[in-house]
Amino acid sequence: MRDAEPIAITADVLVIGGGMAACWAAIAAARGGAQVVLVDKGYVGTSGVTATGGPNHWWVAPEPGKREAAIEERYSRSFGLAERRWMARIIEETWRALPELAGYYPFAGDGRGGTFYAGVRGPEYMRALRRFAQDAGVTLFDHHPALELLAHADGSVAGAAGYARLLRRPWIARAGAVVMATGGCAFRSGLIGSYGNTGDGLLMAAEAGAVLSGMEFSVSYSLSPAWNSTRTLPYFAARFFDESGVELDIPPPMSGEAAHLRALAKAMDAGPVLADLSDAPDRLKRGLRTIQPASLAPFERRGIDLFRDRFPVKIFGEGTVRGTGGLQIVGDGCETNVERLYAAGDSATRELVAGATSGGGAQNAAWALTSGRLAGAAAAVRAQREGQRADSPVRALGAAGLRPASLARIDDAAAFLPAIQAATIGYDAALWRSADKLERGRAEADVAWRAVADHGHAKGLGAIALREQAAMIASARWVLGAALARDESRGMHMRVDRPARDDAQEHRLLTGGLDQIWTRPDHVVRLEAAA
Repeated sequence: MRDAEPIAITADVLVIGGGMAACWAAIAAARGGAQVVLVDKGYVGTSGVTATGGPNHWWVAPEPGKREAAIEERYSRSFGLAERRWMARIIEETWRALPELAGYYPFAGDGRGGTFYAGVRGPEYMRALRRFAQDAGVTLFDHHPALELLAHADGSVAGAAGYARLLRRPWIARAGAVVMATGGCAFRSGLIGSYGNTGDGLLMAAEAGAVLSGMEFSVSYSLSPAWNSTRTLPYFAARFFDESGVELDIPPPMSGEAAHLRALAKAMDAGPVLADLSDAPDRLKRGLRTIQPASLAPFERRGIDLFRDRFPVKIFGEGTVRGTGGLQIVGDGCETNVERLYAAGDSATRELVAGATSGGGAQNAAWALTSGRLAGAAAAVRAQREGQRADSPVRALGAAGLRPASLARIDDAAAFLPAIQAATIGYDAALWRSADKLERGRAEADVAWRAVADHGHAKGLGAIALREQAAMIASARWVLGAALARDESRGMHMRVDRPARDDAQEHRLLTGGLDQIWTRPDHVVRLEAAA
């Protein structure tokens, strides 16, 4: 039977992704006068990690000295890799953007007669952004995952192609500019809201020649009940015990994230670890359902009282979602190094504002919002100025899983994922990195890549799954390559064979490539510091 005719889509700006950054990008592009189409592998309004959380944005009033102090405090924890200018931009953009959502989201009062904008409930926030986007004129294509980018003869991006899950038909979109906002890669760790975060956008962009940055900064975990990943807010008040009831000596997170995670990981490798939140402050007990409603459901389904009963916990790997790495940003409009391709949210590196550490909830949320708005606005200007070039011939760029280099033999690469997960989010490999562990992990990832790149081929829904697997393998190779090249410990990149920080390596590390992974230093931060 012949394949169904592809659905033809045209737009000035094509946004790929359906989370917070994608929605803000689409809204900004539409308000800039562009015809905007957003395609997402899920349902916009429920996609991504924001929809299950309660994000708190980096919200600093424009009062004398206040923003400067906030920036300096955060910069001091960036290990020299952030930029104050970008921090100031996201604070200002967030301050101006969130009140625009007031017609769609029921912001609470601040207790002083004003409005509390900084903290939002994820499910309602994402539903509000969906309505905001639709009212702005954005056309939404739910359940239309993108599989590959399209390019003009000069290498500039011309759109994307994918597959409509529910219609069982391929689609092709031509656009004047593309915003990549597909999120990061959590390597299918079980992290809440991250099942679709498989690094698809990183792979698609790399096939177009895009460069990545900060991929070594991917060691981040969230603590949750062992049977179900939730949000981490309650656990600042936790005490920890082993199965026999002996209290464990676990340093609190505020004493140092690395020490906290390493102590938990060691204890969990030794046996079950139980959390006890009976000493949690009353304010948390009263307010958790309002702030993070999804956090309580797993306990209620099991008849467990979160604040009275002890329960087993686990740390779930977050990869580049709460890590820092992603597509390199080369301009003020969140441009990538590929013409007509922009990046936003967790698809982009957050080193500009977080450096070598995680931006946590507040900074990452403000980055997703701001980078989305900046990318959408810049893409709209470019697309309207230069047009869609709809009559220009284009070529599809997807390879691994779509167009194998040799004989097609593999339609499912799931068998490789345990090794990929062990090398990237496994406790020992990630929290105690060393050259030998990284080399072993890289060798296994290279074998997996060769299998998929040379022999992987699937169609329809199978192609979606295989491309997700290929993207996770590719992301692992960039993570491991960058971690091996950064021959020191810095921020969340912790090597036991190189425990010290090396001032000579106070620069960002770029990486890229598909069959051959390369790395090189990016000295822009040191040049700006010198200036």
